[in-house]
Amino acid sequence: MTGNKHVVFDVVGTCVSFDAYFNAIDQAIGDRLRANNITPQFFGYSWMTAAELEFTFLSISERHRPYKQILEAVFYRTLWMAGIRNPRALATDEERDQCIQGYWHLAIRPDVKECFSKLRENGFTVWCLTTGDMARVRGYFEQGNVDMPLENIISCDSKGVAKPALGAYRPVFEQFAAGDDKWFAAAHMWDVSAAVKVGFRGAYCTVYEQDPCLEIFDAKMDVIADSLVEMAEKVVKAS
Repeated sequence: MTGNKHVVFDVVGTCVSFDAYFNAIDQAIGDRLRANNITPQFFGYSWMTAAELEFTFLSISERHRPYKQILEAVFYRTLWMAGIRNPRALATDEERDQCIQGYWHLAIRPDVKECFSKLRENGFTVWCLTTGDMARVRGYFEQGNVDMPLENIISCDSKGVAKPALGAYRPVFEQFAAGDDKWFAAAHMWDVSAAVKVGFRGAYCTVYEQDPCLEIFDAKMDVIADSLVEMAEKVVKAS
């Protein structure tokens, strides 16, 4: 490659872990969930996945809503689907909001700083593409003491388009020059595989999903790694 080098990162789930969210659920209603043979992490994953489904479906049908509003709305439905016969007797709106506060206080993964440093030391510009709002995402990096310039954080939420719609990735890809080395890095295979479809080189980290389920994604990954630092090293080598 003769042009500039760029890596665009997903943020939530990739640079940021969900531990604080799962812990907040555990503190608010964990004992009641376990009494019904439901772990806080599995409920949190199911609740978050249900919200992402509705968020995406609303976006596709041109009825975009903020993610927080959807997370609030599907809380009791998710408890019902988990087998709780009377969800509103198990938890209150206040306890639901305590759980959601955990989502707003997610923390940067410990190896993000080293990952970014390795890339920058080897001539890469680091970017972020998120569906979240700019202030919240910027806050993750500030609280984690990780250098991430605000001008390099791109949110598609304000444009009313959600990943993995290709329209969320294409403007970012097209802002770079034709001869540049352009990578997209994520711990969600649905995310990075969509970015590959618009032309990015793909770097996938197993730190969140563990199993990439390659049999259902039709995109070639240039890099697959088990940690963010290993992923950075492999991206450098592949470039």
